Amino acid sequence: QVQLVESGGGLVQAGGSLRLSCVASGRTFSSYTMAWFRQAPGKEREFVSFISWNNGNTHYADSVKGRFTISRDNAKNTVALQMNSLKPEDTAVYYCAAGAPWHTGLLLTTSQYDYWGQGTQVTVSS
Repeated sequence: QVQLVESGGGLVQAGGSLRLSCVASGRTFSSYTMAWFRQAPGKEREFVSFISWNNGNTHYADSVKGRFTISRDNAKNTVALQMNSLKPEDTAVYYCAAGAPWHTGLLLTTSQYDYWGQGTQVTVSS
């Protein structure tokens, strides 16, 4: 069982930056693929980025590539999402997710993740 708690959301102007953090409980954190998804009002939850259990593989949605960076610290059970050059269309609730222990392939859908945080709101004003 893994419990996830996100933090770091807030209100920022377009062009600004935010850093989201997710702290995980449980001794098996280092075996999980970790990801960030987001959900805007009236839209489905969408993939943003993931990082494999061994830091060997990362992947980003085209909409955030070059602006967002995912990282993890297995010693601290944390995963972070650095978001730069934010745009109003980045406004959403951002969720941390964990899934697929020891997996190294692409994990881009919500059904591939077993554990979810409660979400943190990111609002980007124009």
